[in-house]
Amino acid sequence: MAADEKKQKDKKATFIVQVQFRQNATWQGSIHWNEKNKTQYFRSTLEMIKLMDEALGEGRKEDEDDA
Repeated sequence: MAADEKKQKDKKATFIVQVQFRQNATWQGSIHWNEKNKTQYFRSTLEMIKLMDEALGEGRKEDEDDA
């Protein structure tokens, strides 16, 4: 495993998920990314997962720019 791959693998993020409603067999609420102090609202569980994935991708991009 290359050093860059290991460095990215060790990166972690902390999300606080607040589920406010459960309708149509899914969640609605907000997600807060602690490291960047950003909060976004989601309307479905899939949207919440996509927001997490985008946040992690954004964090990886910033790490690459710093290198």
